[in-house]
Amino acid sequence: MEKKKQRARLNEEEEDFKTLNIKDRELCGRGGGLMDKSKEKKTCKRKREHLCLLCGKSFTTAGHLKIHHMIHTGEKPHKCSYCEKSFTQPGTLKIHERIHTGEKSYHCTQCGHDFISASVLKLHMRVHTNEKPYACPFCGKTFTRFDHCKRHQKTHTDNRNHVCLECGMSFNRADCLKQHQRVHTGEKPYKCSYCERSFSQSGNLTLHERIHTGERPYYCPPCDRGFIDCKRLDNHIKKHHKSSR
Repeated sequence: MEKKKQRARLNEEEEDFKTLNIKDRELCGRGGGLMDKSKEKKTCKRKREHLCLLCGKSFTTAGHLKIHHMIHTGEKPHKCSYCEKSFTQPGTLKIHERIHTGEKSYHCTQCGHDFISASVLKLHMRVHTNEKPYACPFCGKTFTRFDHCKRHQKTHTDNRNHVCLECGMSFNRADCLKQHQRVHTGEKPYKCSYCERSFSQSGNLTLHERIHTGERPYYCPPCDRGFIDCKRLDNHIKKHHKSSR
């Protein structure tokens, strides 16, 4: 059970790394590629002469095109020494293997938590700053992560073609339908490591276990109080610090 719990949390860290490493960038005006803000001038001067014949994306170097092409072929030549996972790039593999070694060299000075990469630490710092740089173009709702914003946008644009045969409710994603169906089946596959409670959603389990561990990762800067999730933090700020926002 402890190994499953650790794997789930570390997988979440790894997904955070992937999200920030790829998505926390801006589109370059030439060729539609991704570009770090800090390298804007240097990158934009280079021509994107290397074209992917499968999807039309272009890149500045043959090496970048080769890495991109692995998305289409499914090739992942860099294999983890500890598990069955494999990756397209050696840098991603290196960060993944820190999950197994326990290496966390990036330290948050606000709450003391350690992380496997600078990217994950940067994403975590938004918990303390309450920064939400990604806005939904349809309703204006903001998010700390690009993938969360992208997923939210589907509620405005996607057809709700995943229908529950029990009650007729429809969803825009198959995983949302699967999660909903647990209402009917009573399935609660996520079990607490500290007590007998179980949950239908992994996120609810994470929040519940913080009651046992005392973890309060969402901090209010003005009064230094901690909360188990961002919703409780937002409610606290609206109630006690509305004038300072």
